[in-house]
Amino acid sequence: MSSRKSTKAGERGAGPKGVVNAGATEAGPKPVLLSGGNPQIAKADGDAPVQAYIAAMPGWKSDVGRRLDELIVCNVPGVRKAVRWNSPFYGIEDQGWFLSYHVFTRYVKVTFLQGAALRPVPPGSGKDKDSRWIDLYEGEFDEERMADWIRQSAAIPGWRGF
Repeated sequence: MSSRKSTKAGERGAGPKGVVNAGATEAGPKPVLLSGGNPQIAKADGDAPVQAYIAAMPGWKSDVGRRLDELIVCNVPGVRKAVRWNSPFYGIEDQGWFLSYHVFTRYVKVTFLQGAALRPVPPGSGKDKDSRWIDLYEGEFDEERMADWIRQSAAIPGWRGF
């Protein structure tokens, strides 16, 4: 089994723009980690690509991804899953997508795609008037609040972007 240490762009062993081949396992090559450590996972529908993304999340972030997935599955029966733009998405059939997350260097960003309708409103906001997010740092995870936002988000019409 071979593996390479993460490197910065321009350092020996770094790929273009700092993309690093994380090595291989008996099951096949590990996903490439993009900027900030976000796993590069091919566009696909279903649980398998989401689980591959979670498994490839670096360090403590993988535990956060696993716990988010468990909370979503427990609180939203029949949830749909997909990976798009190197991020897992969760949705309801014929209702749209309600949540996504993405790895950054120091945190995991959990985006509620219709988060402006949630109470209390998640703290992060940007150009999109509907989306809101929360950045989860190591050791910070309010499961009760997250489960409440997940249930609220799944109960309202979601984003139909793909």
